[in-house]
Amino acid sequence: MVDAGHPDTLVVIPARGGSTRLPMKPLRPIAGRSLLHRAILAARAGIAAAGSDARLLVATDDARVAAHAAELGAELAAEVVMTDAAIASGSGRALAAARIAAPEARRIVNFQGDAPFLPPTALPALLASREAVATPVVQLGWTELDALRRAKVAAPFSGTTCALAADGRALWFSKQVLPAIRDEAALRSRGPLSPVYRHIGLYLYARDVLERFEATPPTVLERLEGLEQLRLIEMGVAIRAIPVAAGPFDLGGIDTEADIARAEALIAQHGDPQGDPQEGSCDGS
Repeated sequence: MVDAGHPDTLVVIPARGGSTRLPMKPLRPIAGRSLLHRAILAARAGIAAAGSDARLLVATDDARVAAHAAELGAELAAEVVMTDAAIASGSGRALAAARIAAPEARRIVNFQGDAPFLPPTALPALLASREAVATPVVQLGWTELDALRRAKVAAPFSGTTCALAADGRALWFSKQVLPAIRDEAALRSRGPLSPVYRHIGLYLYARDVLERFEATPPTVLERLEGLEQLRLIEMGVAIRAIPVAAGPFDLGGIDTEADIARAEALIAQHGDPQGDPQEGSCDGS
């Protein structure tokens, strides 16, 4: 594995093997590359774009995922840390990996292992932030908002929105579309952007805040929405929402077979934003 030294910032890709909706999700191929391969590519590209010396780890609970990460080749390989399968959240798994492999890291990024098609500026924006907790959001145009609403008819828990204060604080996150919009027709006539922000599921934490998060039991509202960041809001921790430009594909996380099919259809139509798999390292999946 690569020896990346001991920088202050740690980027962790949680890669749990036991997904119920998509078993062995990190190893599932998408247009010639595994989901984990794509997550590592995206994380490395973001670290490079930021000019950061952040160290990259894969945190998994499954030996097959660890072996696959090792097979990706020296150019892409990330250090792998085995973590407890009982850990419930991606942020909790990121902290577990930091405790094992990077006790010196003061800033920890939870880079979701199932969202490789995120906006390319999302990770650099986080790495540039000095907030105690930060996460990126994308302001939706009216066409994108309409598409999100249609998607939620079939899959109500797809896509997360964020309600922002004027100073950039995240007031709330929800699987509902927030805010509700009165006089929407009038707003549509005023410009191309809606007031709705879609959440991009990456998080930067100061380590002490992440330690507090993990020491606090899940809250009722967190469980109801299925959104771990609500625990922080209920704890009284301010979350900075950083607006970033949308990526080449308007995709959230890969959670279902339908998500894989959609990603592959977009790649077939527009090309692979991560390059031709045949020209890079072998996938090994």
